[in-house]
Amino acid sequence: MRDSRNAMAVSATLHCLTGCAIGEIAGLMIGTALGLSTLQTIALAVTLAFLFGYLLSTLPLLKAGLGVATAFSVVLAADTLSIATMEVVDNLVMLAIPGAMESGLVNPVFWLSMSLALTAAFFAAFPVNRYLLGKGKGHALTHAYMGMDHGKQPASENAHHA
Repeated sequence: MRDSRNAMAVSATLHCLTGCAIGEIAGLMIGTALGLSTLQTIALAVTLAFLFGYLLSTLPLLKAGLGVATAFSVVLAADTLSIATMEVVDNLVMLAIPGAMESGLVNPVFWLSMSLALTAAFFAAFPVNRYLLGKGKGHALTHAYMGMDHGKQPASENAHHA
Protein backbone atom coordinates (compact mmCIF):
# COMPACT_ATOMS: atom_id res chain seq x y z
CA MET A 1 0.00 0.00 0.00
CA ARG A 2 2.79 2.42 0.92
CA ASP A 3 4.67 1.83 -2.36
CA SER A 4 1.40 2.19 -4.27
CA ARG A 5 0.66 5.50 -2.54
CA ASN A 6 4.21 6.74 -3.23
CA ALA A 7 3.91 5.79 -6.90
CA MET A 8 0.52 7.47 -7.15
CA ALA A 9 1.87 10.57 -5.39
CA VAL A 10 4.80 10.77 -7.82
CA SER A 11 2.39 10.41 -10.73
CA ALA A 12 0.01 13.04 -9.33
CA THR A 13 2.87 15.42 -8.60
CA LEU A 14 4.36 15.02 -12.08
CA HIS A 15 0.93 15.51 -13.63
CA CYS A 16 0.42 18.68 -11.61
CA LEU A 17 3.96 19.84 -12.33
CA THR A 18 3.37 19.50 -16.06
CA GLY A 19 0.46 21.93 -16.04
CA CYS A 20 2.20 24.26 -13.62
CA ALA A 21 5.41 24.24 -15.65
CA ILE A 22 3.61 25.02 -18.90
CA GLY A 23 1.81 27.95 -17.32
CA GLU A 24 4.75 29.14 -15.26
CA ILE A 25 7.21 29.09 -18.15
CA ALA A 26 4.70 30.70 -20.52
CA GLY A 27 3.94 33.41 -17.96
CA LEU A 28 7.60 34.12 -17.27
CA MET A 29 8.40 34.17 -20.97
CA ILE A 30 5.50 36.52 -21.76
CA GLY A 31 6.19 38.76 -18.78
CA THR A 32 9.91 38.93 -19.55
CA ALA A 33 9.34 39.53 -23.27
CA LEU A 34 6.84 42.32 -22.55
CA GLY A 35 9.11 43.90 -19.94
CA LEU A 36 6.55 43.53 -17.15
CA SER A 37 7.66 44.16 -13.58
CA THR A 38 8.69 41.18 -11.46
CA LEU A 39 5.39 41.23 -9.57
CA GLN A 40 3.33 41.50 -12.77
CA THR A 41 5.31 38.65 -14.32
CA ILE A 42 4.83 36.46 -11.25
CA ALA A 43 1.10 37.22 -11.20
CA LEU A 44 0.80 36.26 -14.87
CA ALA A 45 2.88 33.10 -14.38
CA VAL A 46 0.85 31.98 -11.35
CA THR A 47 -2.43 32.65 -13.15
CA LEU A 48 -1.33 30.63 -16.18
CA ALA A 49 0.06 27.85 -13.97
CA PHE A 50 -3.32 27.41 -12.30
CA LEU A 51 -5.10 27.66 -15.65
CA PHE A 52 -2.97 25.00 -17.32
CA GLY A 53 -2.85 22.84 -14.18
CA TYR A 54 -6.63 22.81 -13.97
CA LEU A 55 -7.02 22.36 -17.72
CA LEU A 56 -4.79 19.27 -17.85
CA SER A 57 -6.79 17.68 -15.05
CA THR A 58 -10.19 18.69 -16.41
CA LEU A 59 -9.77 17.32 -19.93
CA PRO A 60 -9.56 13.62 -18.93
CA LEU A 61 -12.64 14.02 -16.73
CA LEU A 62 -14.58 15.54 -19.62
CA LYS A 63 -13.42 12.66 -21.80
CA ALA A 64 -14.64 10.24 -19.09
CA GLY A 65 -18.10 11.75 -19.46
CA LEU A 66 -18.37 14.28 -16.63
CA GLY A 67 -20.05 17.60 -17.29
CA VAL A 68 -17.94 20.75 -17.31
CA ALA A 69 -19.20 22.01 -13.93
CA THR A 70 -18.75 18.64 -12.22
CA ALA A 71 -15.31 18.09 -13.75
CA PHE A 72 -14.14 21.55 -12.74
CA SER A 73 -15.42 21.18 -9.16
CA VAL A 74 -13.58 17.85 -8.84
CA VAL A 75 -10.39 19.40 -10.20
CA LEU A 76 -10.64 22.39 -7.88
CA ALA A 77 -10.86 20.04 -4.90
CA ALA A 78 -8.17 17.71 -6.22
CA ASP A 79 -5.47 20.07 -7.49
CA THR A 80 -5.67 23.44 -5.75
CA LEU A 81 -3.44 22.63 -2.78
CA SER A 82 -0.83 20.92 -4.95
CA ILE A 83 -0.71 23.75 -7.48
CA ALA A 84 -0.60 26.38 -4.74
CA THR A 85 2.29 24.58 -3.03
CA MET A 86 4.19 24.36 -6.30
CA GLU A 87 3.61 28.00 -7.13
CA VAL A 88 4.71 29.31 -3.77
CA VAL A 89 7.92 27.26 -3.81
CA ASP A 90 8.66 27.85 -7.49
CA ASN A 91 8.32 31.61 -7.21
CA LEU A 92 10.24 31.84 -3.94
CA VAL A 93 13.14 29.97 -5.53
CA MET A 94 13.05 32.20 -8.62
CA LEU A 95 13.03 35.30 -6.41
CA ALA A 96 15.85 33.95 -4.22
CA ILE A 97 18.24 33.41 -7.13
CA PRO A 98 19.95 36.71 -7.89
CA GLY A 99 19.15 37.89 -11.40
CA ALA A 100 16.89 34.95 -12.31
CA MET A 101 13.84 37.08 -13.03
CA GLU A 102 15.77 39.81 -14.80
CA SER A 103 18.17 37.61 -16.79
CA GLY A 104 16.09 37.37 -19.96
CA LEU A 105 14.91 34.41 -21.96
CA VAL A 106 18.17 33.82 -23.82
CA ASN A 107 20.28 33.76 -20.67
CA PRO A 108 21.10 30.31 -19.26
CA VAL A 109 20.64 31.74 -15.74
CA PHE A 110 16.91 32.04 -16.42
CA TRP A 111 16.55 28.43 -17.59
CA LEU A 112 18.81 26.95 -14.92
CA SER A 113 16.90 28.90 -12.27
CA MET A 114 13.59 27.70 -13.70
CA SER A 115 14.81 24.09 -13.69
CA LEU A 116 15.89 24.40 -10.06
CA ALA A 117 12.63 26.13 -9.09
CA LEU A 118 10.45 23.47 -10.73
CA THR A 119 12.49 20.69 -9.14
CA ALA A 120 12.07 22.29 -5.73
CA ALA A 121 8.34 22.67 -6.42
CA PHE A 122 8.07 18.95 -7.19
CA PHE A 123 9.74 17.97 -3.91
CA ALA A 124 7.55 20.40 -1.97
CA ALA A 125 4.31 19.15 -3.55
CA PHE A 126 5.08 15.41 -3.35
CA PRO A 127 4.36 15.08 0.39
CA VAL A 128 1.24 17.21 -0.05
CA ASN A 129 -0.05 14.89 -2.76
CA ARG A 130 0.93 11.79 -0.77
CA TYR A 131 -0.96 13.06 2.26
CA LEU A 132 -4.04 13.93 0.19
CA LEU A 133 -4.02 10.51 -1.48
CA GLY A 134 -3.83 8.86 1.93
CA LYS A 135 -7.00 10.73 2.89
CA GLY A 136 -8.77 9.76 -0.38
CA LYS A 137 -8.42 13.31 -1.65
CA GLY A 138 -6.26 15.05 -4.25
CA HIS A 139 -5.77 13.06 -7.42
CA ALA A 140 -7.62 10.14 -5.84
CA LEU A 141 -10.76 12.17 -6.54
CA THR A 142 -10.04 12.51 -10.25
CA HIS A 143 -9.02 8.88 -10.62
CA ALA A 144 -12.23 7.72 -8.98
CA TYR A 145 -14.14 9.41 -11.80
CA MET A 146 -11.95 7.81 -14.42
CA GLY A 147 -12.43 4.30 -13.06
CA MET A 148 -8.97 4.13 -11.52
CA ASP A 149 -8.00 3.14 -8.01
CA HIS A 150 -4.55 4.04 -6.68
CA GLY A 151 -2.30 2.78 -9.41
CA LYS A 152 -4.48 0.00 -10.83
CA GLN A 153 -5.26 -0.13 -14.52
CA PRO A 154 -8.15 2.04 -15.68
CA ALA A 155 -11.53 0.40 -15.93
CA SER A 156 -12.91 -0.18 -19.39
CA GLU A 157 -13.93 2.95 -21.27
CA ASN A 158 -17.64 2.23 -20.92
CA ALA A 159 -17.54 1.23 -17.25
CA HIS A 160 -18.27 4.63 -15.75
CA HIS A 161 -19.89 7.71 -17.18
CA ALA A 162 -21.18 10.26 -14.69
